[in-house]
Amino acid sequence: MKVLTIGNSFTWSLRSCFPAIAEDQGEELTLEFANFGGCEFRRHWAYITAEENEPCCRMYKEYTMKLRELLASTDWDIVTIQSASHESWNYDNYTPFAGLIIDYVKKHAPGARIFIQQTWAYRDDAPRLIEWGFDRNEMYRRLDEAYRRLGREYNLPIIPTGKAVELAIAEDPAGRFQNYSLDLLQTLRWPDLPPQAHALIGKCYWTKDKTTGELYLRRDTIHLNIRGEYLQACVWYGFIFNKDPREIKWVHPEIANSDAAFLRTMAAKALKEF
Repeated sequence: MKVLTIGNSFTWSLRSCFPAIAEDQGEELTLEFANFGGCEFRRHWAYITAEENEPCCRMYKEYTMKLRELLASTDWDIVTIQSASHESWNYDNYTPFAGLIIDYVKKHAPGARIFIQQTWAYRDDAPRLIEWGFDRNEMYRRLDEAYRRLGREYNLPIIPTGKAVELAIAEDPAGRFQNYSLDLLQTLRWPDLPPQAHALIGKCYWTKDKTTGELYLRRDTIHLNIRGEYLQACVWYGFIFNKDPREIKWVHPEIANSDAAFLRTMAAKALKEF
């Protein structure tokens, strides 16, 4: 199975678990990325347009290939697309660029099936939720509606990663991530961290300011952590290979076997219910 993602960091997260799961299950997987961090549909289309208008411009495969060259480089079975997370909840940001990209893929990789990855809502402590004026439940409701609309308009299947995340958050027998007061951050000193228990999304860590040389606390409240990456990989395995994720045997060394079994069950449930 040859899979190319046209996306951003929300597909780069597949690298940690998806190839290992496929190999362990005896599946042949080629997984390539046409990704840029935070890349929206409109920016991908801007890159494509620049490549088409300038013979020397190459933006993909680490700046050595045009996207059309990458699409024509092999017989892709599947090409996936997705919104950037910060625009995923507003369908106005999808158009017309998602449609233009879909047509471009059909032209240059006519034998490939195009899938949409439904991304996920941010963690409860994400600063952008405060900026936008709604919580993660509303973010998920809106992005779910937007992705479903895109799938309907172009008759494309949707990989329900976001749905799996929602199910796992709601049904985790160990509990749910509990948000904390922002005032807590002012009291923390290395190596202290905010509470992270039961989270699928995000991680906090100390890093050094390159200018001052001092440590500061960095919070990633939008990307999947290793539990979330395992869940995502289980969803993709089940969807792409048409297999039951509960049959997966491989477990990431940082995940308990019982937790991995729960995450596989949530992946299977998402595939069934979406």
